[in-house]
This record gives sequence, structure tokens and C-alpha cells, in this order.
Amino acid sequence: MNWLTNFVRPKIRALVRKQDDRETLWEKCPSCGQMVFHRDLDAAMRVCPHCDHHMRLNARQRLDQVLDDGTVERIAVRDVPADPLKFRDEKKYTDRLKDARAKTSEDEAMVVASGTMNGLGIVTCVQNFAFMGGSMGLAAGEAMLAGAERAVADGKPLIVFAAAGGARMQEGILSLMQMPRTTIAVEMVREAGLPYIVVLTDPTTGGVTASYAMIGDIHIAEPGALIGFAGQRVIQDTIREKLPDGFQRAEYLLDHGMIDMVVHRHEMRDTLTRLVDMMMNRDQSAIIKTLAALPPAVDESSDKQIEAQNVPDTEPVETSS
Repeated sequence: MNWLTNFVRPKIRALVRKQDDRETLWEKCPSCGQMVFHRDLDAAMRVCPHCDHHMRLNARQRLDQVLDDGTVERIAVRDVPADPLKFRDEKKYTDRLKDARAKTSEDEAMVVASGTMNGLGIVTCVQNFAFMGGSMGLAAGEAMLAGAERAVADGKPLIVFAAAGGARMQEGILSLMQMPRTTIAVEMVREAGLPYIVVLTDPTTGGVTASYAMIGDIHIAEPGALIGFAGQRVIQDTIREKLPDGFQRAEYLLDHGMIDMVVHRHEMRDTLTRLVDMMMNRDQSAIIKTLAALPPAVDESSDKQIEAQNVPDTEPVETSS
């Protein structure tokens, strides 16, 4: 049996791996169901060329899209206890962390970095929904504090890309304590007279929405992003009424005054650059020109966009509100 185990089986596995090579991969759009070749998808910044659905990005992809090449500097975050409550459900919390780290190649759900964006210096905090639903725990609180401290020290604006299912249930009350801690971090930036901009991506819910994600100077959302506190099914079952079409989607929130603008991913970098330049210069004439140059919040096809983006919701995993 040794020759089967040591020779035949590895050969078969090698053949299977070749078929799964990156060059042959296609990805199915969760909105329209069309298959998109990975190179075309990457070139389109992971926006479906068929229906314009904005697919989720990991932290590395987001940093590459926003910051100038060669300027990305990861900012170290203070260590936190790995499992303060010794939590266990179907699996140990420590095992879930190991799985998430292996899956994403990141230490935690939030990454902090400094760099330039079209030549303008910024500090940014990016959440990765693939890491335990982007859930907010002790590490996310420390990451927000690290980002705020660096922004104040360097005199740079802080831009947060939010993507989370809420507070991390495995850390209990300690995760909920990050709501006031992150609010204090934002106040540090404000007291220094620096801009704090939040980009709401799909999805942004729970305790993250109830804290740092909704206290920015300017709130921008990607088209079709799910943004809210409680899940739609929870709300509907509680009030026993049918929710309106597009409820909790970015376009709906814009129409009801909850956010300032909805910006396509292809225009996000330039829009953020103009806003940062305007807010740092504090020149009234520049403010007027910048606002006039900003893209329309939504176009005439916004209703169609809402329908296209209204992918069946999945409750964020590993989190609690």
C-alpha cells in the first residue's frame, strides 16, 4: 500500500491542483449569477461588469485600491488577550481565530495603515468581513485607537472603511466596551481638528453601526451596501409589518438623510481625495468647487440598482449586536 500512498495519491492530487490553478478560475456574481473571469473582475475592482454589483473586498485589496503604490505602511496594533472569556460553543474561540487567520492571512478583522492617496497623506482603518464577519472585539478597539493616535501624531485625516456584522459575541461585554472606546478615538481626531471620513461597505451592521461607523464628518456608502443595526428579519418580525423595498440599502439611507453620498467604487479614490483636500485646506472657495465637482449621489437608475444589489441577506456570522 505504500506505493499507492506515497506515489499514486500525490500524483492525483497534483493533477487536481493544476485544474484549480488561478488562471482557470471564474467567479460567480452573487447578484446576477453571471460568471466573471478573475482577471476581468480584478481589473474592474471587483465590480461585476454585467450588473454593477460591488463584491466584497478584503483588507489588502482595499488598501491597494485606495493608497498609492509603494506608500502603504502597516501600523502596529497593541496585543490583546486572545481569549479573555475562555469562550467555547461548537468550537473553541481560539480555534475560530486560527481558522480566520489561515483563511485571510491577517491577524485580525481590522487593519490599520498609513500612506498617500493621490499624493495626500492619510491614515486608514479597513475592516475585513471575511475575518469572522469583520466583528468588533478588543483588537478592533485597539486598531481604531492606533489609527486615531497615528492620525493625530502625523496631522493626517482618518478614513475608516467599515464592514462588519457587529460586536464579537465570543468576547461578550468586552466587545461592547469597544463602542465607547472607538468613540473616544474619533473624538481624539476631532479635537485635533482633523477630518474623520467613514466609507460604509457591504455589510455594516450591529454595534459598529451604533458607534464609530455613524459618527463621521462625512458618510459615504458603496452602491447597494447593507447598512443598519438590527437585521431586516428581526425588525419585520418585531413590528409585524412588511419593510419597504430597498430598506437598509445605501440608496434608501441616502434618500432618508442617513448618509451624505453614494459613490461608485471606480470613483471612490478620487472622491475621497477631493474631500480630504477640501477639508484639510479649509478654503471656502475650494469647498464650493469641490462640492460642485463631486459626482451625483445617485443616478436615474437608482431603483434598478437597489433591485440588482438586493441580494438575499445572510445574517453576519460570529457576531452579536
